[in-house]
Amino acid sequence: MKLEVITKNDNQEIQNAIISKIRDLINYKNLEPGDKLPSERMLSEKFEVSRSNVREAIQKLEFYGLLKSIPQSGTFVANIGVIAMNGMIDDILRLEDPDFKSLVETRILLELKTCRLAALRRSNDQLKQIKEALDEYEAKVLKGQDAVQEDLLFHLAIAEASGNSTLNTFMLIITPEIITNFAKYHVCDENQAFLGIQEHKDIYNAIKDQNQQLAKQKMKDHFKMLYQYCYSAE
Repeated sequence: MKLEVITKNDNQEIQNAIISKIRDLINYKNLEPGDKLPSERMLSEKFEVSRSNVREAIQKLEFYGLLKSIPQSGTFVANIGVIAMNGMIDDILRLEDPDFKSLVETRILLELKTCRLAALRRSNDQLKQIKEALDEYEAKVLKGQDAVQEDLLFHLAIAEASGNSTLNTFMLIITPEIITNFAKYHVCDENQAFLGIQEHKDIYNAIKDQNQQLAKQKMKDHFKMLYQYCYSAE
């Protein structure tokens, strides 16, 4: 039996091809907002691809607000004009995987905002979750173990406490890629990890005291080394 391995680039090409065909189908049939698309099974047969590939493409278009899936009912064209939809799909097809520098820049922009909002809006339960993530990070570091995932869980807890679902969603989207790149580039050495304990505590205490400006400043200080690392090669 031959084992077929599909790489990330191959899968991206398949998704893009399906997205292009879905766009062409919408235009050919003159589908309007609220009109229903053919089922996943029919699309997979028409495009000669697997249903899982069709599902992934639909989920991507749904994420960008171009389609809307309703359980037990099907997938529908979202409430957006044809010209705008075609333009947005063209942009989606041109999207490239972000490089590490882009991830760092995005993460810093997001987290300077989320920590300030967390200081303003956090509940006692959310504060407890942030503290638990901090304690787990500290325990791993003190044992000399890799704590990259615990580090990011701490930051995700802050994003959730921000009370902004969009910012929280963006953090969840880029987190897996960040973990991969941290491991790939060996960003967090042992000394930086130990330093991170106190930096995390400073951020936590500012959020606990609901000091928005101090929380933002402590987060900015926390990212100083990461930002320098990212641009050291330039």
